[in-house]
Parts: sequence; C-alpha cells; structure tokens
Amino acid sequence: MSRPGSWSERLRAAVAARGRLCVGIDPHPSLLEAWGLTPDADGLEVFAESCVEAFVGEVAVVKPQVAFFEAYGSAGYAVLERTITVLRDAGTLVVADAKRGDIGSTMTAYARTWLGADSPLSSDAMTVSPYLGFDSLTETFATAVDAGRGVFVLARTSNAEGAAVQGSVTDGRTVAQSIVDDAVACNEDGTETVGLVIGATRDHGLDLSAFSGPILAPGLGAQGARADDLRHIFTGSRELLLPNSSRGVLSAGPSVGALQDAARALRDEIETALA
Repeated sequence: MSRPGSWSERLRAAVAARGRLCVGIDPHPSLLEAWGLTPDADGLEVFAESCVEAFVGEVAVVKPQVAFFEAYGSAGYAVLERTITVLRDAGTLVVADAKRGDIGSTMTAYARTWLGADSPLSSDAMTVSPYLGFDSLTETFATAVDAGRGVFVLARTSNAEGAAVQGSVTDGRTVAQSIVDDAVACNEDGTETVGLVIGATRDHGLDLSAFSGPILAPGLGAQGARADDLRHIFTGSRELLLPNSSRGVLSAGPSVGALQDAARALRDEIETALA
C-alpha cells in the first residue's frame, strides 16, 4: 500500500483523472525547424511553452528530455526550470528524463538536483541508469522516498542496441530481469518509489508478476509501437503503465490545439486498448 502523499499515491490519482499517457517534451532540432522555430534558446522557449499550454489538464504525466535543453547551456536550463515549475504548479506530474547513473556523492548530487524539494529542477520523478550497479542507486531511492518522489530505472529499453547488455545472462537471469527483481525488493517498503523503464517496441521477456510499481513504456509512435500492442506486451502490468509518446504527438505542432487533439486522441486510444 502506498503512503499518504507519496509519489505512488499522487501518480494513481493523476492517472485516474487523466489517463496513463505520458507525453515527452523533446525539442529536437528537427522539430524546432518543423515548427518554424529558431534552433536556439528563444525557439526552445516557444516550443516548451506551447507544449505546456497543450498538455496541462489533458495528460497525467509529462516527460521533458533533459538532453535537448542542456544543449543550449544555461539558457536551456533556465527554460527547463520554468517548464518544470509551470507544469508542476498546474498539477501535472513531471518525469525528468535525465538517465543519470554514477556512484557515491556524485549520484547523490544528481538525486538532489532532480528530486530534492529545494532544487530549481525539482521534478516528481527522474530516470536513472543502473549500469554502475543497482546498489549505486540506494541513496537516490532514499532521497526519493524522503521527498515523496519516484525513480524510473532502465531495465529493458526500447532501442535495439540495449539487448546486448540487458539481455545478457548471469546466474540464470538476464541483466534486465535482475533489475526487475531488485526493484521488487526495493518496493517492499510499500512506497512503490522504484519504477522501471521497459520499452513498448517488443516483447520484453521479463517476469513482472511480482512487480507492482509504475512502468514507463517508451516507443509509441515514431519508434513503431502501437496502443494495441500494450495489452499483449504488458499483460498483468497495466495499472501503473505509462506509455510514452514524444515525436508521435509533437509532430502535430506547432498549433496548441493540434497538439491537444493529438494528445487526447492517443490518451483515449491507450485507455481503450488497456480497458
């Protein structure tokens, strides 16, 4: 059972109100160009503001891809700060797609940056990489629990190249399955703080029967996955499944109304597929 005020409780409430779709804000240079925007911090800000206007109140979760903001240095970070703040102030949950992974004090600093209550980049959850060892994330999980935030750990990602590492077998389990099992153990405290990133682009081959936390499932749209695929790929893991689409929705821009229509349509398609 989730703790009152926890990430899990807030996520469940948001999903119940606005569905399971997670929309990415990925201001790729090609999208800026397609929207008629300049590939600089000014264009970035217009892009982000349009996304915020379109998605607030329509979807439960928004996932800014940090890399596309970092590319513009301090000005890009300033846009990201404002984007996160406006979304969260409006009641939209924010997952910072930062994919950080390190050891010791460095990883602790990353956790404080993206999950700490006093950080200007403070988000509801962040993505992390476990490939310096799952235990290297222990302090990150503790920070998340203390702040009522979530952590999504890369397990079986949507890119084909991930299979070489994630599908490797050690002691009778794939690396990806070991991450799932470690996440199950971490969530025994009842917070469901630890989520997983599992791509929707293929059958993942994982045993998720003991895992009850949230699953971020990238790959809808541009990467080839369809809403109808979800019920087959994630049988038994649908309650906190967060299918993610970025370019598939963003390609409808720059019109805010068109972005809203694209998000609503995909949101409703997902809910129908998972009903």
